[in-house]
Amino acid sequence: MGLPITLSELPARISAGAFILNSGLGKRDMDEAAAAGVHGFAAGTYPFLKSIPPQDFVKYLSAAEIALGAALLTPFVPTVVAGAALTGFSAGLLGLYLRTPGMRKPGTLAPTQEGLSLAKDAWLVGIGLSIFLDGLTHGRPRVSAKKAEKQAKKAAKAGLVEGRKAARRKS
Repeated sequence: MGLPITLSELPARISAGAFILNSGLGKRDMDEAAAAGVHGFAAGTYPFLKSIPPQDFVKYLSAAEIALGAALLTPFVPTVVAGAALTGFSAGLLGLYLRTPGMRKPGTLAPTQEGLSLAKDAWLVGIGLSIFLDGLTHGRPRVSAKKAEKQAKKAAKAGLVEGRKAARRKS
């Protein structure tokens, strides 16, 4: 029995997983001032985070990043699960970019110099969606539109034949 991932998704899982895992490991021993800065930035965009003390917030964020990075790097984690987790997490990060004033040029999605470090989260959303969609379609037979049309006509014809046979049996 093979692993629940495909060879084609390995580059995306490894690059995103290593990046996120490294980020989480770097936050493990963050000092109070740095934790307050990270917490303040996140709480400014997501006000519900204000109730969490900065050190606790960074501890939770670090654990989440380590877990997500490890899940992406672990081949036993199914593709659809890894993709959904990465998409959800990176969508939250992308929200920081979209909702924080000064990160984008006025009236556009283009980043300012300050927003460049957050704009990369759009790539993580794209990677997550690609992995997720691959997981949804993995193992399903793929047919061309022409072949699908031919199969549909054949099935419809078979249905008509069966319907006629059933009508004859009733009469």
